[in-house]
Order: sequence, then structure tokens, then C-alpha cells
Amino acid sequence: MNITNFSLEPLENPKFVFTSLALYEQDGVKKSWEIVKAHDSVAVLLYHKDKNSFVLVSQFRPATYANGHDSGISLELCAGILDKDMSLPQIAKEEIFEECGYDVDVSKIEKIASFYTSVGFAGSKQILYYAVVDESMKVGTGGGVDDEFIEIVYIDVNEARKVIYDDSIIKTPGLMFAFCWWHEKRQGKV
Repeated sequence: MNITNFSLEPLENPKFVFTSLALYEQDGVKKSWEIVKAHDSVAVLLYHKDKNSFVLVSQFRPATYANGHDSGISLELCAGILDKDMSLPQIAKEEIFEECGYDVDVSKIEKIASFYTSVGFAGSKQILYYAVVDESMKVGTGGGVDDEFIEIVYIDVNEARKVIYDDSIIKTPGLMFAFCWWHEKRQGKV
């Protein structure tokens, strides 16, 4: 991938994030804090039972690039923001299809946990799910919609722990938690 002409510009008419200055009092002391209001999201740890691998996505993230990572390419769980009038598992199902090309029945999408990300400036909630897929469920190409450039990546379950501790890989805490959860709760019980 070749990134050129990268610059940062003021945000006008945002669709997904909104910057604000929070003003408040804490124990009688006036304070302020810069925050970003963003959509909550769902993320899905997909286990491919035929390949004994996790199905992940990789994509360019301008924020990591702007903060000095050479490539800006991140390794992530399949995920999407909550911007549709649908149930959370239904949004997860849609994201699995759009990003990875698998058709998973909503009843087979299991909630793991929810947590907040970027609590220092954003505090968005992410709901983490788990689903098992196999090749018979691959009905699309994945890769995202519109102008998304998402690559599907398969990581052997035995390599997942190495990914957690490899500082050269851009990854989210949610991905690291999901791998740890799987090794603790699901390994050998798929």
C-alpha cells in the first residue's frame, strides 16, 4: 500500500465523531476535558473451525498513521458502529457478511462481554461477540462496503498469543481480550 499526500485538516460537518469541551465540577473544583463523542460498536471474534483459525480484518487506519506508525495497517476483529435500527446481534451478523463474507445465523452469535474503549477521550462502548464459521458459510467476498478496503486475515489459533505480544502489529485491546477469552473459555470446546 502506498500512502501519499497525508495531511490533517479541521473537521467540518462530522458524520461519526464529534469533538467537545466538557465543562464540569468535581468536588467543587471547576474542570474541563477535551472529548470525542463517537458511536458505540459491536465486534466479533470469528473462529473458523475448518482452518482452526481466527478470521480477522486488516485495514489502513489514518489515526495510527498520523500518530507515527509506519504503515497505519491494523489487525482487528470484524466490527461496526451502531448506526442502524437493528438488534446488536443483527448488526454483528451484517458486519460479518460485509467484512468477511460469512453468513452466520443470528442465533449462533454469542455475546462475550462489553467494555469501553479510549476512556481518556472518547469512552465509546463496544459489545464483543463470538461466532463459529466454516467454509460452507462463505457466501460473499467480504472486504467491506462502499469504499472500504478491508483485507480478510486468518490467524491460526496457535499463533494468536504471539500476536497479542507483538508490538509491531497495530491491534486493539478488544482483539487481545478476545484472544485471551478464547484460550481461557473456548479452546477445545468449539
